[in-house]
Amino acid sequence: MAGDETSTDFGFERVRLAEKQDRVNEVFRSVAKRYDLMNDLMSGGLHRAWKSAFVSSVRPSRTRPFRLLDVAGGTGDIAFRTLQAGGPDTKVTVLDINEAMLGVGRERAGHRYGSRIDFVAGNAESLPLPSDTFDAYTIAFGIRNVPRIENALAEAHRVLKVGGRFLCLEFSHVDVPGLDKIYEAYSFKVIPRIGAMVAGDKESYQYLVESIRRFPTPGSFSRMIEQAGFGHVTHRPLSGGICAIHSGWKLA
Repeated sequence: MAGDETSTDFGFERVRLAEKQDRVNEVFRSVAKRYDLMNDLMSGGLHRAWKSAFVSSVRPSRTRPFRLLDVAGGTGDIAFRTLQAGGPDTKVTVLDINEAMLGVGRERAGHRYGSRIDFVAGNAESLPLPSDTFDAYTIAFGIRNVPRIENALAEAHRVLKVGGRFLCLEFSHVDVPGLDKIYEAYSFKVIPRIGAMVAGDKESYQYLVESIRRFPTPGSFSRMIEQAGFGHVTHRPLSGGICAIHSGWKLA
């Protein structure tokens, strides 16, 4: 199926587009309850610093209304951090295609934020939300799991207000000599074993590691963001390129 427009990557496999979403859903149904614990274990806690830097880029207002759409954010990490950083008129819509992940997020949120947060089931490729609505769109460690990334980027552009910002935190390509080899060995030899021991699911974490390797380079992904209509597109590597913050603005 290589080169077939009806197929896509699922880790190192090539699968039909219609099949990928179901398989990704099953991965996240399997890991939902242990997702945040596994993030701590896999990154040695670094994901917390990455997410703090990410939310600092969002810059929610403390004095005026600010609306964020956080896509593939089911467990609520980015949403909660944004609500804490913003003022009382900051509101976040958390959208995820996976009900198990949304369930974890709702449970974690409880009644802390009241009407300032809502959880919506939906597909990043076809958002069930009106155009020109949000001040910022975030997606953290989720876009590489979307079968048609270009569709998700187009939808991000549609739902943002003019002047709104697209922000994506995603694993990237290590560019520090020596660290790249260590990271490669750790990813393929250690992370799936941690998944087996802690989450009881080696295969899902094998897929997640493989999906990182299949994700476009920062330059290639920046071009995809530009092709979706965004301007002033940039990317900032974190921790030697283990991950990166990608940014673009809706200018018209």
